[in-house]
Amino acid sequence: MKSFMTLLFAMILNGSVFAADNPALAGTWVFKADKSKGVGMMSAVAITTDISQNGSLLKIHETTVSQGREQKHDSTYDTAGAPKTNESPMGDSSNTVSHWENGRLITTWTAPGAVAGTSVVRTETRSVSPDGKTMTVEWSRDGKTSMVMVFERR
Repeated sequence: MKSFMTLLFAMILNGSVFAADNPALAGTWVFKADKSKGVGMMSAVAITTDISQNGSLLKIHETTVSQGREQKHDSTYDTAGAPKTNESPMGDSSNTVSHWENGRLITTWTAPGAVAGTSVVRTETRSVSPDGKTMTVEWSRDGKTSMVMVFERR
């Protein structure tokens, strides 16, 4: 029994150490188009992202303002890898699966493709600078980075 408790304690401690390596995403983040790459027309859009985290659940609430029109968008990720259904900003229903890898949150978005029976897979990678002041969100498809969005913590 003593060795089981020792093993259990070591596993809990080890898990806590790994969790400490993951950056704090919770907070309010403001999009900085001038520091971003490949954002095209989104450079004229104001985006504020509010992130909250409760255990492995990460909730993201985005408010965008474009040409005076405000839109809101919510997503929920399970950082422990359980699939979640989210609507993409374009309105497509997507299956999302998230996990931590080397201090970055990797989320795979899978949505139905334009041709019946096909799917589109995009990868979103969130990382935070060592000082905790900047969050970078990279979007890629087919292994090629298409957009890098930079946010500053408010």
